[in-house]
Amino acid sequence: MQIATMPYSERLSTHTPLKILYVQPGTSAFAGIERVVDTICSGLTDQYGSDFEVDVLYTSVHKNRPEGRNYTVIDRVASSRIELMRNFRKVIASKDYDLIVVPQIEPTVICMASCIGIRRRFAVHLHGNPKLERSHIKAKILFLLMKTLFLPKIASVFGTSPRQLTSFNAMFKSKRPHYWVPNPVRKFDLSDAGQARVDDNVTFINIGRFSFQKGQDILLAAFSELRKKRSDVLLKIVGYGDGEAALRAEIDRRGLTDVVSLEHHPENPQPALAASDVYVSTSRWEGWSLAICEALRFGLPVIATDCEFGPSDILVDSRLGMLVPVDRPEELVNAMIYYCDNLRGEQAHASFRQEFVDCYSPERVLEVHANALRRAAAA
Repeated sequence: MQIATMPYSERLSTHTPLKILYVQPGTSAFAGIERVVDTICSGLTDQYGSDFEVDVLYTSVHKNRPEGRNYTVIDRVASSRIELMRNFRKVIASKDYDLIVVPQIEPTVICMASCIGIRRRFAVHLHGNPKLERSHIKAKILFLLMKTLFLPKIASVFGTSPRQLTSFNAMFKSKRPHYWVPNPVRKFDLSDAGQARVDDNVTFINIGRFSFQKGQDILLAAFSELRKKRSDVLLKIVGYGDGEAALRAEIDRRGLTDVVSLEHHPENPQPALAASDVYVSTSRWEGWSLAICEALRFGLPVIATDCEFGPSDILVDSRLGMLVPVDRPEELVNAMIYYCDNLRGEQAHASFRQEFVDCYSPERVLEVHANALRRAAAA
């Protein structure tokens, strides 16, 4: 038995808002993907309330989750995979949703498998690098299920960068409609950005989850080499995650405790960014990079590892920053030396960086998301 929905054409003729369900990742921290989904859904409700009725499903307890959201929050915390699948099915069957948007490939497969027999449209929203995320047996099985069973039933594929979508299509031999939906980059109070530093040190900063993907170990190795050549440098690593203890041990092992700090700004990186000079991203892979865009919002030049896509989609002008190979640590060190020696001249491009990142402001990106949702719901 299938549960049908009102055809999209009929909704248009009756001016009925499209019913959209976004699924939040089953993580513990409210950070990158979680913040993106929250910003998009809040904006859609505020600016496109007559076009969309937006619900957001939370299946775990997120630290620092904002309260009082304007979209409909559905809390269904699951303690097991079976309970998660039951929750998916109950929630999705409870309303005639026109489109369910699920982040990443693995959760999409689990969600769609939970809803067999329920007639709904699904969109998978890519946030990372699929080629590098099928690293364990469970992921490989789910990726195979996506390719063989569920991809033909997907209404659309959303991606955070154009080359990410190209990579997905090549990997899965996908012919499904796909849309680039850039991540919205929030705005900050920039009144204290770009102010003169109280000392002559050059402060590098990295923001992200403490994890293998984000490559803070690569950064520490490069910074250790940089300290041998430049003594007036500091490093801030801002983030959260299970890798914190290992990072602290590595900082201590390298004798960097006096010049490297680990900081926590879970809701707002503004204090750390406003007091820094150069942003460094050493990710082994990315889908996009909100952290890079937020650094540009503060006018900081960016050094980033060229991890196939994401940073290279953003740093399209030399005034924005430099790309270095992931596997060439000496080039990362040389880039850091360049900014040590040329910081004043590079600071002249701060306004260019701030104006550039305005193209990803929430109000501009929301229109792109709204159009993609309309098309996916009509697929």
